[in-house]
Amino acid sequence: MAAEKLTKGRLIQILFLMAVLITAFVWRTITYEPTQPSDQLENSCQLMAEECTKLNGEGAYNISLSPFPAVANSELFLQVGNTDVKPNAVVEGLSMYMGSIPVVFEKQADGWVGRFTVPECTHAEMEWVIKLNTGSETISGVFTVKK
Repeated sequence: MAAEKLTKGRLIQILFLMAVLITAFVWRTITYEPTQPSDQLENSCQLMAEECTKLNGEGAYNISLSPFPAVANSELFLQVGNTDVKPNAVVEGLSMYMGSIPVVFEKQADGWVGRFTVPECTHAEMEWVIKLNTGSETISGVFTVKK
């Protein structure tokens, strides 16, 4: 097969296929619009020293992260208020993927408290995202960890 002679029909077939592929590539490049899904924009917050409050049909969730500022290799606490359902959450690196870290929740008088630890990164600061599932919806919270 590799030693076959290039015929006129085979050359036309190769050129036609290349034209189709180039056209598809150019069309996708021109029409590309980088957008985030609207549900991710609505259900995200910056977890800093203050609380992040998210409204939904059933009420509002108060979410906070402590201590502030967050430090790598130390225990962090995620507090979720105004929910009777045990939340489920994982933490993933946003700047660099470092695996999924589960958050272990315990019931407190005023809500739920989750505990987790993030590993140290080679960067001085790294952004992490908490994907919090409250049963009816998923809320994403972004926070920064220093070395």
